[in-house]
Amino acid sequence: MPDTGMLEKLRIEGYKEPDFTGLVGTFEAYLNPNEITSSYEIEYDSAEGSGTTGSRMTFKRVKPGDMTLAFFIDGTGADGQPPVDVIERVEQFQQVASYNGDIHRTNYLKIAWGTLQVKRCVLKSLSIAYKMFKPSGVPLRAVITAGFADSSDDTTRVALAQDESPDLTHMRLVKAGDNLPSLCYEIYGNPGYYLAVARANRIDQFRQLAPGTKVFFPPLEK
Repeated sequence: MPDTGMLEKLRIEGYKEPDFTGLVGTFEAYLNPNEITSSYEIEYDSAEGSGTTGSRMTFKRVKPGDMTLAFFIDGTGADGQPPVDVIERVEQFQQVASYNGDIHRTNYLKIAWGTLQVKRCVLKSLSIAYKMFKPSGVPLRAVITAGFADSSDDTTRVALAQDESPDLTHMRLVKAGDNLPSLCYEIYGNPGYYLAVARANRIDQFRQLAPGTKVFFPPLEK
């Protein structure tokens, strides 16, 4: 995406449904964050073999990632933007990102900023620090620090990870002309696993699969 020179504001959209339908509202940051932190935890099977002192640390999966961002709300007008009501802006953020009584949980969120990939997530933690006050006690500045946890559906997560290894579980939607031997060759590199896949799916006619059928391909033991 070319740089147009225009300010791209960080944008958060809240949705009621896990498939990101039912838009609740949108929050845009007038001042963008200086830093966005993404973190991922990798899970390993660290079981030790009999008679050994070490472990193989066999890879299991990458857990859904977390993201933390902090952004500034200025109600003084010193940033060159029109003065805003700090309390109102904080409440707007909470209405979009936080608990929704209609669905009895937090909203499902999409976060986008500039050329960053859209993040599908949910609010995990939130802190609000008020920095300056009028003599009446009304806050003039606030810093929102929010943590988000990945909330992509399984299909999207697998597509993003592009996991094609034969030691992982796969699911395929049968197309016209597909058969188990050819699908096994595509996934495992060996058509000879078709009988094991047929047993796992209780398929009798493995050479005549109905289009639209979902077929489960179990991971191979290594």
